[in-house]
Amino acid sequence: MNDDKVGGPAPGGEDSSASSATETSRAVVLAAPSGGKMTPPKPPPPPDDGDGEEDGMLRMSFMEHLEELRSRIIKCLWGIAVAFLVSLIFADQLWAIIREPAVEALKYLKVVPPRLTTTAPMEGFSIIWVKLPILCSIFLGSPWIVYQVWAFISPGLYKRERRLAIPFVLSTAGLFIAGGLFAYFLAFRYGLTFLLGIATMNDVQPIVTITEYFDLFVNVTLGVGLVFEMPVLIFMLTLLHLASPRFLIRHSRYAILAIVIIAAIVTPTPDVFNLMLFAVPMCLLYFVGVFASYLLVLKREGRRFPWRMTLLILAGVVVVLLMVAAVLIWHYHYHGLRFVGHWPFVTK
Repeated sequence: MNDDKVGGPAPGGEDSSASSATETSRAVVLAAPSGGKMTPPKPPPPPDDGDGEEDGMLRMSFMEHLEELRSRIIKCLWGIAVAFLVSLIFADQLWAIIREPAVEALKYLKVVPPRLTTTAPMEGFSIIWVKLPILCSIFLGSPWIVYQVWAFISPGLYKRERRLAIPFVLSTAGLFIAGGLFAYFLAFRYGLTFLLGIATMNDVQPIVTITEYFDLFVNVTLGVGLVFEMPVLIFMLTLLHLASPRFLIRHSRYAILAIVIIAAIVTPTPDVFNLMLFAVPMCLLYFVGVFASYLLVLKREGRRFPWRMTLLILAGVVVVLLMVAAVLIWHYHYHGLRFVGHWPFVTK
């Protein structure tokens, strides 16, 4: 038996291994710098997921967090102080705006004279020149306050989350101001007329002090303004993975029950009409927040919302509603909203 056929290497085995080793050594020699020493190659960079998870995040100690919180609180107070001085300059004009719902309600109920009263010497000063500018400064300074809140929490957020600064500030402050305007122009006016109308229907002369009137005004406007923050709250819960659109829709009946209870607490009157006047916008805001959280989930999953189809459907619905309103006005001679008794009805 031939040894090279039994235990020897395969034909050309040594030559191929030797040639590959020679080529490798040549490549190393050619790649080495002129000093004769080869530097090890740099490790590849870690894969980028596109979010920049740890990029720019600040590491702060507990005392540094307290110092930052103190700084932000002082800046908030400075902003409120500036807004307070501006409101103090226009205190007379602002009081004329605030007392307008009471004057209109008293005129509508034929109360003579249609004006508020005071029962203590300091009532006028404390309401018009102290409490009223403070209330107005809260609404005027709300964008600055929300920005300081965002600036305090933003160092602990990811880079992709810090891009939401402008939308967060505008939506939060805008919803708060919109809630105050809704309370002033709709909810508070109807509620006040209803409450004063109960007394006049029973031959009771209403005498409203500015303290009681302003306390009710503050409770309604601030309460509705805070309630209007519901979409922002739902969006933040989804952003922090504490809630999901599916969970919110599945438990929407419990949310609607809670909204009705909150509306019953905030509503200044016990009647169903004013309760629905508060509860319906709050339910709409809840589902707006669910929709915003759904958009956030779609963005996380890399999907897009069909905006074009949705806008076309909404445009079609608006056109149909306008056509129905035009037919009711020109063919059946209906006239918008009018006050019939204490309630707005559509009348001919």
